[in-house]
Amino acid sequence: MAVAEDCKRSLEIEIPLEEVERARERVTNSIKQRVRLPGFRPGKAPLNLIQSRFESEIRSEVLDLLLPQAFRERVQKEELKVVGSPNITDLHFDPGEPIRFKADFEVAPEFELGDYRGLPVKYEEPTVNDEELSKRLDAMRENKAEYVNLDPRPIENGDHVLVHLKSVAGLAEPIDQDVQIEVGAEQTLPEFNAALTGASPDDVKQVDVTYPEDYAQERLAGKTVQFELTPKIVRKKELPVLDDEFARDLGDYQNLEELREAVRKTIFQEKQYAAQQQAKEELIDRLVERNEFSVPEAYIDRQIENQVRMRLRDLTGQGIDPSNLKLDWEKIKESQREKAVRSVRASLLLEKVAEREGIAATKDEVDREVQRIARQEREAVPVTRARLEKEGTLGRIAGHIQTEKTLHALFEQAEKQA
Repeated sequence: MAVAEDCKRSLEIEIPLEEVERARERVTNSIKQRVRLPGFRPGKAPLNLIQSRFESEIRSEVLDLLLPQAFRERVQKEELKVVGSPNITDLHFDPGEPIRFKADFEVAPEFELGDYRGLPVKYEEPTVNDEELSKRLDAMRENKAEYVNLDPRPIENGDHVLVHLKSVAGLAEPIDQDVQIEVGAEQTLPEFNAALTGASPDDVKQVDVTYPEDYAQERLAGKTVQFELTPKIVRKKELPVLDDEFARDLGDYQNLEELREAVRKTIFQEKQYAAQQQAKEELIDRLVERNEFSVPEAYIDRQIENQVRMRLRDLTGQGIDPSNLKLDWEKIKESQREKAVRSVRASLLLEKVAEREGIAATKDEVDREVQRIARQEREAVPVTRARLEKEGTLGRIAGHIQTEKTLHALFEQAEKQA
């Protein structure tokens, strides 16, 4: 895959001596006003003294002033769309001569967009069967379950037991707390299930638990811990009856049939969204496959940084401090390269399709997204908008909306195959 060669450019630039002298005079006078020299009032030191004492600073400031300006003017004249910052080499800055330098840089790729209408894609409208509907309704009943205290009796599978859990050996920081345990449940440790089954409230059971090395809770991973379990309260879960009353209790339905239809529609929309997202990813692959062009390294590096940053954020969200992990970030970045190249090419192609189709985010669409974010963050809309503007996020929001609309257009125009 071509990556950057066709995007590389070099320019040899010369800044006329008159401009150099004017800049040098301006910088020298500026330094003269700023510095304090013994024996001279502020701004009154002789220019030749300033020039001899601050030659290095003058030279540096002249270059900082003239090089970016000269580069900018030259690429505008050449009508080049520069990506990233130039690398300045072969710099010549000698007294009484023009400044000469070479600028190596990358430009945005130029390419002809291939045919993007009628791309083949696997897609079939989803259906919702009765089993899926029943599972979703059962989950809704679970959410409305009530837990009823039982008279003291031996504990059975399916009971929900309030247990006092105390570690007596194996941990530097002991556990001593009440926990809710569903006896016989898949997520309950087998040792706890065995100890509690048949026990009665206030019985004290001892059990040894050896946790696997990859156990989610770090302080327990790989350890063998001895626990005392004391059942306190035994409860039975009672599910509501699936009937018209249950539907009405949920608020928006007159009867059970209305609830069923609403739930069926929700499941359909979820499956349709997932299927369409998968189809759109396939369409991106088709689009990238049909349009080969070079990608600037600056774009790739930026995309890799974004991907690595997202990975770090995911780790932090899982309660993992990335600084504590022995990660080879160079290898991680290299492993992200192929994905980054695809993402960059896809982004450039979708921008070109959007331009061809006249697709853009409208003000109303951006406003609705800002309102959604405000609701999510529980902020006033003006506060959210001001924050997003300060962060420079509004442009990205508009770009995301444009991308989604472009993908939708590609999907609508695609040749869908079951």
